[in-house]
Amino acid sequence: MTSLVFLHGLGGGHHSWDDQLPVFAAQGFGAHAWDQPGYGNSAAVEPYDLEQIAAALARLIVSLDDGPVVLVGHSMGGFVAQETCARHPELVRGLALCFTSAAFGGGSGEFARNFIASRLEPLERGQSMTELAASVLPAMRGSRSDPAALARAERIMAAVPADTYRKAVTLLTTFDRRADLPRIGVPTLLVAGSDDTVAPAAVMQSMAKKIPASNWVLLEGCGHLGQLDQPAPFNAALLAFLRAQRL
Repeated sequence: MTSLVFLHGLGGGHHSWDDQLPVFAAQGFGAHAWDQPGYGNSAAVEPYDLEQIAAALARLIVSLDDGPVVLVGHSMGGFVAQETCARHPELVRGLALCFTSAAFGGGSGEFARNFIASRLEPLERGQSMTELAASVLPAMRGSRSDPAALARAERIMAAVPADTYRKAVTLLTTFDRRADLPRIGVPTLLVAGSDDTVAPAAVMQSMAKKIPASNWVLLEGCGHLGQLDQPAPFNAALLAFLRAQRL
């Protein structure tokens, strides 16, 4: 079966996918979750830009020696998945773009500047990553979230190095692959949460309409934490997609 590579979001890491890896491994898929450069034990890259991040992911995929893979990207991981598909299409057999978009903030420069300031200002005031996680993540839950998901997400984000977080915040604001959506040539699943205010469902549905071979799933009561919020419905949607596409 095809290998799956799970890509985490801004405040994430490979543990963001702890509810997915054993499930898909048990179904016979190769299941791998990376730490983006600078996260976990992964070495940072310089410059810390999308080209270098995609190149690092390409090296990982090649090292798996298992043919093209399905990239499953959450939020920032969805950006990385799209970037890698555009730059290294021969390595990608399918995409699952989850709680994400095709451009950061619709490509607005003012939105990007405000985002960087709002996310980094607490660190500049001396807050720790633990404190930042506790202030940012509660607003990302959905009305039907797993009660334990928020605490786990906060622990994961608290472990992100502050320097990496600063670089990744800026990295996000440089992403714009809207023009490439019609050129995505692999089966693509888009998963949105009805309560997600970071990557709103309407934005993701519009995105799905521009991708030729796309499937669209809405998880009711789900927020931006997605696969942690509602692991069972998320896993069911992804598994159904993989089976339907014979991936």
